[in-house]
Amino acid sequence: MAPGHGVPHGPTMDAAARPPSGARHQVREKRRQMYANDGFRELDRQECVRLLGTVPVGRIVHTRQALPAVLPVNFCLDGDDAILLRTSATSELVGAIDGAVVAFEADAVDAAAHSGWSVVVTGTATLITDPAEHTRLLSAGPRSWVPAPREVFVRIDPELVRGRELVGGHTLYGVDLGS
Repeated sequence: MAPGHGVPHGPTMDAAARPPSGARHQVREKRRQMYANDGFRELDRQECVRLLGTVPVGRIVHTRQALPAVLPVNFCLDGDDAILLRTSATSELVGAIDGAVVAFEADAVDAAAHSGWSVVVTGTATLITDPAEHTRLLSAGPRSWVPAPREVFVRIDPELVRGRELVGGHTLYGVDLGS
């Protein structure tokens, strides 16, 4: 016991009672295999970017008053993989995300087939201030769904891109549930 705390100090399991390291490895490997076939398939960056190009709406995740905030936004891809948003210059969103690290998520789900995918992009959001770039994006960027008198573009340069695909609801931990 730690002095004055009444709480056990040090290891609580007798060393003789612990499984040998080989057994611990087998348990970890069994868990890894179980979760490796949980019905999801990890997507590589190229697949993630391709899938992002197939949907018009995603969700931007940022911090607002020290709490997470999630907003649906229409978007498009700019260049190879940057996320591009168009919003009102006076929106709360612009002030909250310019220069901040944000997450962006988009997905597609087929409830009848129990399939779909989800991609999360994490990166720094930057307000486009270059006049030539702004002019280019007026024709090439995303269309505004809620036009505002003065609109701006925000680019999210991806640092992390992760995705998963649900490959069907017919298996559970590798056991075929039948059709």
